[in-house]
Amino acid sequence: MESLKVMTDEELVVSYSLGNNLAFDELLHRYQREVYNYIYFVIRNRILTEDIFQETFVKAIMTIKQGRYTENGKFRGWIMRIAHNLMIDHFRREKNENTVSNDEMEMDLLNNASLCDATIEQQLIYDQILRDVKRLVKYLPDSQREVIEMRYYQGMSFKEISEKEGISINTALGRMRYAILNIRKMVEENSIELSV
Repeated sequence: MESLKVMTDEELVVSYSLGNNLAFDELLHRYQREVYNYIYFVIRNRILTEDIFQETFVKAIMTIKQGRYTENGKFRGWIMRIAHNLMIDHFRREKNENTVSNDEMEMDLLNNASLCDATIEQQLIYDQILRDVKRLVKYLPDSQREVIEMRYYQGMSFKEISEKEGISINTALGRMRYAILNIRKMVEENSIELSV
């Protein structure tokens, strides 16, 4: 473990990409406070900050594991840019959700189907999708299923999951990633349609 502390960020990225999860834990340890504080400074909401913080490191993990990390010597800037982009995405979504405009057109917003509650058919399809996903989750390995259930059904953060399970945040994120990949694989293999 001591040898990880003297490694450069780039050496840690390479080590992690080769399967050493402790290398990513060291990167997380180096930058978690700085990334978290940066997000909180902009967002000013602890719960949302936690979500964006976690999403930042999930994205970093996936990018490195997929062999798409190319920012030689600039890990700090790269991870901060991921956080920045995720915050921009959040504000764009928030803006779009809160915008209602007639654009000075003669349009009856009250008769717009896209603004109405789902039809009975759409609700039935949505309910079927949820049942299908719950059924697929049951076939996941225990460690992956537990992370999915804690994150999505119990609303726990990855930090809370790691503390409850006695694992690193990196391990919790990895289990979530593999759970999602396994669900996608089962969907493809069984030709299941998961869209309305």
